[in-house]
Amino acid sequence: MFTGLIEHLGRVAGVDERGSVRRVRIETPLAADLTLGESVAVNGVCLTVTDTAGGEMHADLGPETLRVTTLGDLGPGATVNLERAMRADSRFGGHFVQGHVDAVGTVGEVRTDGDSRWVTIGFPRPLAAYFVRKGSVAVDGISLTVADLTDDAFAVMIIPFTWAHTNMPALRAGSRVNLECDMVGKYVARAVEVFRAGEGAGSSRPDNAT
Repeated sequence: MFTGLIEHLGRVAGVDERGSVRRVRIETPLAADLTLGESVAVNGVCLTVTDTAGGEMHADLGPETLRVTTLGDLGPGATVNLERAMRADSRFGGHFVQGHVDAVGTVGEVRTDGDSRWVTIGFPRPLAAYFVRKGSVAVDGISLTVADLTDDAFAVMIIPFTWAHTNMPALRAGSRVNLECDMVGKYVARAVEVFRAGEGAGSSRPDNAT
């Protein structure tokens, strides 16, 4: 579990092909504190630390991760958002982020508004039920608030601090980003779906309901 509050910007040192698995090596000061098997969100994707060496963390990308996220686009020199899994004894900010990407979105526009930026991102229509105005969304692992919403796109306002401490300055029209919708919203939408299906079947209650 993560919060969507980025701890550090890492730099991709290299990408190694190992059969059907791709290993990404990321330079980061966090490497010294990481343990093998630990979870780290890389651009919003929960990855397992497979090795640490020389100020780098290594993680393996399987075929499914390469298919459903933007991590397959990473190459040497790319900047990535990093967040270690949240601790049970720490303060909680942001929102509940699992590191499980729901879809890849496409940046439509980046525009300046004073010292802040507006970023508009298109999303696949099947995700529409999971977005609400003033609700939460993780974009490349960054916890953000939906400020505007249409049927197939949302807009977020990025304050100067977030702009300076994440990889968002690299975004351009056409950039692909990992999207994870608010977990609470997904459970609500699923509950409504199951309830409606139950009504159609003549009952929405399980056999052991009291």
